[in-house]
Amino acid sequence: QVQLVESGGGLVQAGGSLRLSCAASGSAFTLDVMGWYRQAPGKQRELVAAIPSSGSTNYADSVKGRFTISRDNAKNTVYLQMNSLKPEDTAVYYCYVDTLQATRRYWGQGTQVTVFS
Repeated sequence: QVQLVESGGGLVQAGGSLRLSCAASGSAFTLDVMGWYRQAPGKQRELVAAIPSSGSTNYADSVKGRFTISRDNAKNTVYLQMNSLKPEDTAVYYCYVDTLQATRRYWGQGTQVTVFS
């Protein structure tokens, strides 16, 4: 089993920045892909960014150039640096991890990001 704990959400003015963190803990796992989804009210959950163990990254078109995903394998942690935030970035952000040992995906509890203009 893998547990994920998110932190870093909050309220920020448009144009501001936030950094989300998601730390994985548990036993006998090897992290593969780590990433972030978000879900705004009344909308489907969408992939924001992902980073596999190789370190290559992919982003939703809506966040390219503004968000940066990174990971610290020694700390089993994935980060999402969010700059130039817009009101449309308002959502609950969920981190996830895929491991080499399990076929299921693990999810964080979600953290609220609210951007006001």
